[in-house]
Amino acid sequence: MAGLRPDTGRANERVGLMAASLHILGIRHHGPGSARTVLRALEALKPDAVLIEGPPDAAEVLALAGDEAMKPPVALLVYEPENPSEAAYYPFATFSPEWQAIRWALSHKAEVRFIDLPQSMRPRRHDGALDPELDVDAATAPGSGKPPAAEPAQSSRLNPSPRSDPLDELAIAAGFADGEAWWGRVIEERRGDESPMGVFDAIGEAMGCARKELGHTPHDLLEPAREAHMRKAIRLAIREGYATIAVVCGAWHAPVLGPDALKAIAPKADDEILKELADRMKAGGKRKTAATWIPWTYDRLAFSSGYGAGIHSPGWYEHVWAHPGHISEHWLTRVARLMRREGLDASPASIIETVRLADSLATLRGRAVASLEELSEATLSVLCHGNPLPMKVIARDLIVGHNLGEVPDEAPAVPLQRDLTALQKSLRMKVSAEELPLDLDQRKETDLARSRLLHRLTILQVDWGTIEHDQRQRTSTFHELWKLQWKPELVVRLMEAARWGNTVHDAAAACVADRARQATSLAHLTTMLDHVMLADLPSAVEKLVGRIQQLSAVSADVGHLMEALPPLARVLRYGNVRKTDAALVEPVVAGLLARICVGLLPACGSLDDDAAGDMKGRMDEVNGSLLTLDRPDFAEQWRQTLAKVGDADIHGLVAGRAWRILLDAAGGDQATSEQAAERLSLALSRGNDPVKASAWLEGFIGGSGMVLVHDARLLAIVDQWVASLSRETFEQVCPIARRTFATFAKPERRQIGEKLKRGGLPQGGGSAGAVGAVGGRTIVDDDYEPSRGTLVDPVLRLILGEAMP
Repeated sequence: MAGLRPDTGRANERVGLMAASLHILGIRHHGPGSARTVLRALEALKPDAVLIEGPPDAAEVLALAGDEAMKPPVALLVYEPENPSEAAYYPFATFSPEWQAIRWALSHKAEVRFIDLPQSMRPRRHDGALDPELDVDAATAPGSGKPPAAEPAQSSRLNPSPRSDPLDELAIAAGFADGEAWWGRVIEERRGDESPMGVFDAIGEAMGCARKELGHTPHDLLEPAREAHMRKAIRLAIREGYATIAVVCGAWHAPVLGPDALKAIAPKADDEILKELADRMKAGGKRKTAATWIPWTYDRLAFSSGYGAGIHSPGWYEHVWAHPGHISEHWLTRVARLMRREGLDASPASIIETVRLADSLATLRGRAVASLEELSEATLSVLCHGNPLPMKVIARDLIVGHNLGEVPDEAPAVPLQRDLTALQKSLRMKVSAEELPLDLDQRKETDLARSRLLHRLTILQVDWGTIEHDQRQRTSTFHELWKLQWKPELVVRLMEAARWGNTVHDAAAACVADRARQATSLAHLTTMLDHVMLADLPSAVEKLVGRIQQLSAVSADVGHLMEALPPLARVLRYGNVRKTDAALVEPVVAGLLARICVGLLPACGSLDDDAAGDMKGRMDEVNGSLLTLDRPDFAEQWRQTLAKVGDADIHGLVAGRAWRILLDAAGGDQATSEQAAERLSLALSRGNDPVKASAWLEGFIGGSGMVLVHDARLLAIVDQWVASLSRETFEQVCPIARRTFATFAKPERRQIGEKLKRGGLPQGGGSAGAVGAVGGRTIVDDDYEPSRGTLVDPVLRLILGEAMP
């Protein structure tokens, strides 16, 4: 920036005001029409000082906006170094008037300053010690020209009276439906050669009338202090001797920043407003702030993201800025390319017809050119044939867009952020605001390093990637499926994580160590261990394993032990796959399993229905995790425990599930099948409580009916039990049985129904299969028809040759 001019003294302020040429350019934030008019005004005025509504905290990094490597959308991030979550964003797009004013001033060697109320003088958003009346609506961006809605507060210089949106009031007076439509037609869609200062004078006059009618201050509780600070900054520039001063601000502020306002409002009154704010801020202490530039995205610039000064169509506004002529033709060409890329028809003839329809609609509505409204209606009618679904894709990819800005390497950044940037480049991982799939094959060194990086960032709560669990797509243990999407707020997460270390590896390890010390939940620790092993943090693994051993040794809750086992089993399964040492985890798994086996039977006593359902789920989780391990000793220990649980007088849901797990683990063993059939027959005997019997049946066959499809004997037992129920008993247990059978897949239910329809099931618990022995007699399963089987004999003999008897 240029050096300060000599101070002429406060006594000569009025003389300076008369000598200086002060021009107020009231704009709408992120409006391409406003940006063009601002540029024309600056070219005409040639000011030597450009004052912009923005955070003075960012004065040291403002000059970086002139760097060629800076590519909008970008944002100024003003934050507290000791508490990065207390941060404010000031976004800029290429078509933002403030951005164009900054670039013009830097290229023309003019003084450029931000003059809004500094972030250091604003209340913290989450500090309860501060006066709640000073709290600002979090959805309202600092510097918004459109004042937010809020609840009424007590009247004072800092607490103005409520009012409605001035743009809406002006729009109604002009015959428009809302303020956005009025401003777009009057300002943003202008294509004339009228004097730019005439436009800004008219804006100032209109806003002056609105303020006079609706109240001199908007309802943002900090707005009076903001305007007082801006007037103070303007007076300072005048005293410093700048001849021509241009002030770029939100249109609402324009009437209270011009020469007439500076004469009417005494400097002492502004000082008192700022002093009152400072006094009420003392409770929170003095705030220290820092600033940097960060990449921004169009979806975060959109109003739908919650940004108070946002716009509905950033992608469209960029198009309007880049193509001031032939807007319709260029836009619909982009639409056609997108539709063809998505596999939809978009012929040249259809594009021409769409342009004609959009221009005709604009003419009927009295517009000089077609706006997004006319182009969207024409696209829906001609290109989409009335189907609104393609319009959603157009809105996502073009009207809003996925643009992600870039900032120069010289922008201030914490070491952790620089380390991540270097890793992204070395691993060739694209940073994009669009959701991108990433399939990682962990047998490849590069993909393995990418996976470790993403898991480390997940530990630091920098959620750049989200892992996808889709077993239908991938059954290989070597693959991980991720979805990557960069969001601007992740920069703040990196700043918060910087306290753990200067590299991603060191920060993740230190973060895990701290969480391990504070953790009291065994399941939480084991889940964390799963992430740490995947992130390849050996030093953190040792600390976690030690903490897990401490908690498991004193834990008497078998349920918690069962919840903690599956993540540890996954670590054992994938440890060698990911080339990590899982030897530390094996003794922990063995210890947990031993404690589970000892305490499972006592833990299953006196369970109600809800607790039994939870225990059934835990048993399934433990069994599934043990199946992934090639450890016969673990499996045998678990089966012996389940046999005791299945024979005990406990809740039927748990006992039935224990027998089902034993039957599945037997893999067709005849002895186990006989035992299961005997136990099923006993559980469903007439002397038992029907409700308890139905619970046992739900536990035994719930989730899969294949056991009944392949074992006719078990199906016969269930069929005989249902047939033996009285009407009253059947009505009592029917909801439970129906809930159980509803979990079966449709093909399973169909096959069970066909077997029951054909009949011929063994009676009295007889054996199933092609041939079996029951009560000394041979039973042949009706599913097998020898006459049909002989038809395939010639084919089998041809395939197998001499091997077939």
